[in-house]
Amino acid sequence: MSTAGHHGEQGRQSGLELGPFRGLRYAADRVRSLAAVTSPPYDVVVRPDGLHHLEALDPHNIVRLILPQALDPDERNARAAATLRRWLDDGVLTVEERPALYVYEQRAVDGTLQRGLIGALRLSDPDEGVVLPHEDVMPHVVADRAALMRATSANLEPLLLSYRSDGEASGAAAVVEAAAAREPLLSTVTEDGVAHRLWAVTDPAEQATAQDDLRGRQALIADGHHRWATYLRLRDSQQPSPGPWDHGLVLLVDTARYPLRVRAIHRLLRRLPVADALAALTGLFRVRRLDVTLTEALDHLAAASAEGNAFLLAGDGAFHLADRPDAALLARTVPSGRPDAWRSLDATVLHCALLEHVWQVPEDSPEQITYIHDAEATVRKAQREGGTAVLLHPVREDVVRELAQQGVTVPRKSTSFGPKPASGLVLRLVGE
Repeated sequence: MSTAGHHGEQGRQSGLELGPFRGLRYAADRVRSLAAVTSPPYDVVVRPDGLHHLEALDPHNIVRLILPQALDPDERNARAAATLRRWLDDGVLTVEERPALYVYEQRAVDGTLQRGLIGALRLSDPDEGVVLPHEDVMPHVVADRAALMRATSANLEPLLLSYRSDGEASGAAAVVEAAAAREPLLSTVTEDGVAHRLWAVTDPAEQATAQDDLRGRQALIADGHHRWATYLRLRDSQQPSPGPWDHGLVLLVDTARYPLRVRAIHRLLRRLPVADALAALTGLFRVRRLDVTLTEALDHLAAASAEGNAFLLAGDGAFHLADRPDAALLARTVPSGRPDAWRSLDATVLHCALLEHVWQVPEDSPEQITYIHDAEATVRKAQREGGTAVLLHPVREDVVRELAQQGVTVPRKSTSFGPKPASGLVLRLVGE
């Protein structure tokens, strides 16, 4: 793998250093279809329903690596490592002969098009300002992902980074568009109707053009904060250093050319019935019952969010719109000394005021709170478990980026950027 880098003074990185690598890919003739072995990112899979569905699609579905199933964590990771070795030995997964950067395209049913570059990114320290996180992470998730990556010696799925160019078709953008005009390495359509195509850029001159352009860029972590924190953890723990964990698998998307969608991540409060959640809001929020469809309820939430903080509660067969929070509650619970843009975020108010003080639900307790990307799934699970679904309206990307550039992170699981790359189209063995 190319590890040549461009550093600023005293060894500091001046920008993104994206290296080619020998991709690990499924052999098309050894699986039912390429679509049948893909999966959404590990943290988007709705378990257990979605997990079982993916496992049933093909015995070699990538979910068996990214979400191995066993009661004991060590056993889960050992199972994933053994599965990966078996698939390599059997030729189900094969390593490319030549190092490449990969151009990846997603085209949704509604015509939404996204293209980006997949490569092995040299890791940078947070204070270098090359890769900007915008969310905090949960230590137990980082520990879990690190153990899995260490056991498999692989980056099993790319995280999503966004950067902004001047919008011209030059540099990395020119390389992306030139590749997209050629015959793809693979093409498949997943169950959600999204068409995926992948090209390998193996020409050293094209690779250099993309790399030279990216060296002047700064990226925002759009999706994959826990994987990025895991990369850094593995890098810092490797002996000797530097070593093979100095790079991590990423997809880089130029949002000047391909704007990302931003969606909310919802909460399922598993041990808090809706009636109790609503009773605790008395005198603190205005609450209105909505006997409407989910789509209509989300429209009401969007309208209320334009005026101030608003949340949609569900799980008892109806929707309840909570808005107009008490100013004294916010003054008492939301920390001062942060930018107004942070203090006024719905996620900030949810975590600081509602979860911590009003409902007293610890945000780092997986037994009490679950983070779900799909609103309908959140409501359905709340009804099934007798808990409360808390639906949020998405925050704008420019707000997230502005805060990240100030070094301010938003509360964890505040945003869901997409389209997210499908897992299973190209993997990276660490050291290849």
